Amino acid sequence: MLALAMMSVRSSAPPGSFFFWPIAGAVVGIYLFCHGFLLLQRKRLIMNTPASKIRSAAMGLVEISGLATGPYTLTAPITGLPCYYHRTLVWQWKQQGKNSSWVKEADESVHVPFYLEDETGRLLVNPQGAELDIHRDFHEEFSTSLFSSSLDIPANITNFLLMHGVSTDCRTKVEEYCIKPKNAVFILGTLAHNPGLEVSAVPVRSLPQHSISLSASLVSSNWLNREISFGPTQYSSGSQQTTPVSKPHPLNPEQQAKISAALTKAGITAPAAWAAAGISPTPTVTPTTTAGSGAAAAPALEQFDLHPPTVLMQGVHDRAFFISWRSQREVVSSLGWKSTLMIWGGPALTLVSVYFLAAVFGWL
Repeated sequence: MLALAMMSVRSSAPPGSFFFWPIAGAVVGIYLFCHGFLLLQRKRLIMNTPASKIRSAAMGLVEISGLATGPYTLTAPITGLPCYYHRTLVWQWKQQGKNSSWVKEADESVHVPFYLEDETGRLLVNPQGAELDIHRDFHEEFSTSLFSSSLDIPANITNFLLMHGVSTDCRTKVEEYCIKPKNAVFILGTLAHNPGLEVSAVPVRSLPQHSISLSASLVSSNWLNREISFGPTQYSSGSQQTTPVSKPHPLNPEQQAKISAALTKAGITAPAAWAAAGISPTPTVTPTTTAGSGAAAAPALEQFDLHPPTVLMQGVHDRAFFISWRSQREVVSSLGWKSTLMIWGGPALTLVSVYFLAAVFGWL
């Protein structure tokens, strides 16, 4: 009966689409099965790595939990929040062939070195190369229709889009993720001798391969080509170099707003043209103040060791480096049910897809 039902569906479906979905289902099932074991491998890695306090942490792969702090903060371009790391993503709904989907149009990741603090001390963290599962502080969709237009997009988001050459004439989704002062953070990484990292107010552009979910493997071959930037002094495991973000242009906000409006009105969206006009897309770096001056304030600059002997980072030999806003228990729990679902659900999806094709071709 199932075979007869599938034959009737086949007679009414387009020839190409009828075979596409079962074949795609079989491929996705195999992928889920393999990926489930990678997530299981990560879970076991986290469970087998001892959790440490900062003062007693040994050199090598460690797990440490604490609060993010530091002498300098960035200003996130969309939310305006003070942070040590931000990643801002822009997606647009575009037609691709016969289908429409979200296409990533901009991806900006910037950070400054920050510290992880617990009741035993502080430890410098270099987030370059880390896989990140951090809190999403902003998510909004904007669309142009009879009831809305590009004028409904806030000015700071419009400026960010224009600085990255993204138009505002189609449906747009903007997301921003941040590591902010006093955020609770769980880190799995390598505690190593400081190779030359100096804490400074110069922000560094992070590599765009970072993930914001628990879906990618910590052990991946493309990590071997990632680079690690240490501010003024850089060490690279690949052939490229990261470039520190230049300091903000001395134009005041009012002047920049006037120039931005003029460029927007003239239809000039190229980042190079904006930079030539003195409008810089780079973030503002602000020294943190003493603890009594505000709710999000951190210890003053003089309370930090700007040349620490050790740093928590991505290791040269052990590439596992993961930063999450969830606790160790939550991370392990999430990896557990996801790996189980993929390991069992992947083969089931593949078998159903193969059975569907076999029934259609009369192989049963």
